[in-house]
Amino acid sequence: MSKIVGIDLGTTNSGVSIVQNGVPIMLPNGNERIIPSVVGYSPQQTWLVGTPARNQYVFAPENTVRSIKRSMGTETRVYLGGHEFTPQEVSAFVLRELKTIAERDLGEEVTDAVITVPAYFSDAARQATRDAGEIAGFNVRRIINEPTSAALAYGLNMAEDQLVLVYDLGGGTFDVSLVELMGGIVEVRASHGNTRLGGDDFDERLAERIAGTFEQQQGVDLRQERRAWARLLRAAEMTKIALTTQPYTWMKEEYITERRGVPLHLEYEVSRYEFEEAIEDLLAQTIESIDHVLSDANVEPEGLTQVLMVGGSSRVPAVWELVANTLNIEPQMTINPEEVVALGAGVQGAIIAGEPIDAILVDVTPYSLGIAVADTRFGRLITDRYKVLIHRNTTIPVTKSDIFTTVHPDQDTIKIEVYQGEQPVASENIPLGNFLISGLEPEFPGELAQVTVEFDMDVNGILNVTARDRKTGTVESITLEASRARLSEIELLAAKDALEEQLIEDSTPTGPIVEAQGAVVLSLGENTALVERAERLLDGDSLSQKDRDQLAKLVLNIHVARGDGNQDRLDILLEELLDLLFDLER
Repeated sequence: MSKIVGIDLGTTNSGVSIVQNGVPIMLPNGNERIIPSVVGYSPQQTWLVGTPARNQYVFAPENTVRSIKRSMGTETRVYLGGHEFTPQEVSAFVLRELKTIAERDLGEEVTDAVITVPAYFSDAARQATRDAGEIAGFNVRRIINEPTSAALAYGLNMAEDQLVLVYDLGGGTFDVSLVELMGGIVEVRASHGNTRLGGDDFDERLAERIAGTFEQQQGVDLRQERRAWARLLRAAEMTKIALTTQPYTWMKEEYITERRGVPLHLEYEVSRYEFEEAIEDLLAQTIESIDHVLSDANVEPEGLTQVLMVGGSSRVPAVWELVANTLNIEPQMTINPEEVVALGAGVQGAIIAGEPIDAILVDVTPYSLGIAVADTRFGRLITDRYKVLIHRNTTIPVTKSDIFTTVHPDQDTIKIEVYQGEQPVASENIPLGNFLISGLEPEFPGELAQVTVEFDMDVNGILNVTARDRKTGTVESITLEASRARLSEIELLAAKDALEEQLIEDSTPTGPIVEAQGAVVLSLGENTALVERAERLLDGDSLSQKDRDQLAKLVLNIHVARGDGNQDRLDILLEELLDLLFDLER
């Protein structure tokens, strides 16, 4: 069986690992053990990933994308070198670079991967991460939470049972998890966090302060000049890093801007105290998450065996001191906090591959999941209530179901609206998706129809919802990967092919990615009945992966031919589709 690599797809940096001789190791890129999660398009019309892209950011921010992880699972579109990309496609560039690194280091093809996500990532963001992996050419075997991954890395050397708090503060996200390690079993008891809190915010706070001072002194607002602001953010990041070991440092940027043709330089001495003061309220938010986790698990700080510091931003001295003072325990950082998540993912990959690793992973869902319902109180109908089926911190995989009724005896349709969150009012939580189940019948005339709603969450934290009419047996379901923020099967294939062609040709700015994107957005309602038959097959689960890929690619090519107005090509493709459908539908 081929190796299954572990990947930490980080906001700021990413890395890939493997287990060799029972020990997880990072797979380096030359002298780099991790690479910046940055993608750029150079003036020479070549794609840049990692350090070259990060270096370009300061002088060409308009052609460079960073911190894309924060947009995973959203409908955000970014523009790079004149092209429009989804967050999945940008992340695929980083993942493909990690795939190349792994294959070069191992001397063999790498196809399978375990990829980590923040414990507080939404379902849509998890699905987007899986999409990115598939676009990059990976068979994504498992999506696991970052704190869980870190605990796996540390758990290899833990002989005794332990109750560990994992404090994971990365470049763009924050998680804290309570993890129990018992006889090789790694069980997450509770998780909490913020997917929009991390080192990027620290950099911005410091940059804002310096920009304000610069404006007062020079009369120029650096925040309004894109390149100047990019340089200031980079300088703030370097200042933050320097202040982890020094009480003072200088922030210097020559010719950062100009005023009436006169060059202006930036030069300030920054103290560690000034930096810590700027981020004080952000650090306080992390302590609130610690309190949430301990409360959910009904654990006192005295019950903790140790605290593990994870993520590059946990190196900030104020972070270490705050955690230590809050929990009255000295946090541990014996494994590089920027590598530990990737190393743990490598351990999980080895477990899946059947390698002799003495560890079993038991994870939890960080959110409560449920549906919108209506209650009758004192004769009044109260709508928009939230009924939880899977409570947060429930061990996964898990299946939960409950019975719900219509509001009126004559009602034959119910809309199932799925949410994640903790608020009693359904609409105040995060909507995940919805669907209708119709043709409902009561078991006896005049009674209310009953519907069984089942939530099934798999080991990747991905949710499937099914509704079944108890009388007729009618079933409707939704896999919450089918949100607008996720790519369709055809779009995934198009993006995968486009990435391959971009990396091979690496030249023209009007390349295949733009053409593929333009093609797949054509409405399927405009297609012929033949193509609609193909789409129905793709929506089902009767095809093998090989047949599915072949059919999806053929449908995509038909769309492209239609968009190009190439009737001859279209006729040939439709003939091929007819033959293929004949074989598949027999």
